[in-house]
Parts: sequence; C-alpha cells; structure tokens
Amino acid sequence: MKKTIPEKNAIIQRDGETYLIVPRTPGGFVDPATLRKIADVAEKYGAATLKMTSEQKMAIVGLKEEDIDAAWSDLGMDAGMVAGPFVKGVKFCLGTTYCRKGQQDAASLGMKLEARYRGVKLPYMMKMAVSGCPSSCSEPVIKDVGVMGTAKGYTLMVGGAAGLKPRLADVVAKGLSEEEVLEAVDRVVEFFKEYGENRKRLGTIIDEIGLEEFKKEVGLWEK
Repeated sequence: MKKTIPEKNAIIQRDGETYLIVPRTPGGFVDPATLRKIADVAEKYGAATLKMTSEQKMAIVGLKEEDIDAAWSDLGMDAGMVAGPFVKGVKFCLGTTYCRKGQQDAASLGMKLEARYRGVKLPYMMKMAVSGCPSSCSEPVIKDVGVMGTAKGYTLMVGGAAGLKPRLADVVAKGLSEEEVLEAVDRVVEFFKEYGENRKRLGTIIDEIGLEEFKKEVGLWEK
C-alpha cells in the first residue's frame, strides 16, 4: 500500500492509491481567479472531488501519484500544511472586515498568525483559531490556541481540543490588543516547542502541570 508523501504535502486516501493535496488558502479567502485555477487543475488531472476542509482549505481529492508534481506546478501555489507536526492551520472568520457582528479584526489577526507560524516545526500538531466576536464561528474554544474578539479586545484561550479526548480551552488573558495577542501566542508556541511531546496536545500538558503553573511559565495574565 502506498503511503502519505510529506515532502509533497500529499495525503494517501482510503483507496490506498490516490492522494489529496491542499493549496494554501489562509482563512479560506480566495479570489475568483484562484478558485477557477484550483477547479481547472482538479479537472485536468481527473480529481475525484474538491472539498473545503474544516481548516478552511480547498482540498483536491483523488489525484494519481504520477500527477502530483504536475498539479502543484500548474497551481503555482504554496501548500497548506496538512502533513507533519506543524501548526495545522489558523481558522478565522470575517471579523470586522465584512461581518456586521464583528467586534475585532479577526481576518487581519488570523492572516498574521497563519503567516507567522506556517511551516514551524513542533513536537506535535497545533491548531489555532480567531473569532471576531463571542459568537465564535471559528470555534476557538476547541483549539490549542483560541482567540475571541470582544468589545474590550481579544480574549486568549489555550488547550482546547476536539476528537476522542475533547477539552474546552482555558481562558488565560483578556482585553488584549492584536500586538499583545501575537506576543502571547509566541510565548505559548515556544513553550510547546520546549515541553511538547509527540501525540500529546497542549491541553494535556496543561492538565499535567496545572493551569497556574502554565501561566507562570508562559508569562500570561488577565487584565
């Protein structure tokens, strides 16, 4: 049986023969020309389907192994990080850019976080999300690093997860500016680089050492 090819960001599919690739589309924002290009490549190489993933990435599903390199060449796009121990993606909403309910500019912050951590090697995967208001459409409360916009600034949460061992994120700071969020997330990521382990999410580490000890280690605060 064939295997995932991390160096090509190609994920083996259920049939054991075809692959999924994911062009980089931060926050799911794409212009019409890019969307057409993705569709054209999928059609040219006989992909089984296109799928917008839960991480706001447009996956091309069902490519033959011999077509992977050509498909990437035709796309001319960076790969969304789908294979390996990285920040898997930053999910974010429209924020104040478009949404009438937005209280903070989630799209701006989300783009900055995505660019900042794309391709950064970690001990295990990490998921992030930014919402522009307490409606939390991007689900920050079930992400390793979640940021929620409020009328008084951003609330930072850590340690969330879904899956077989779901965990709601802990609030560790409130009333943050965009710059303060970026600085705080830097410290969280550095902590995870140092203390993280394979197949162990951030929330598990927090449970092991205690939330207050984690906040002390990372230097987080509540205003």
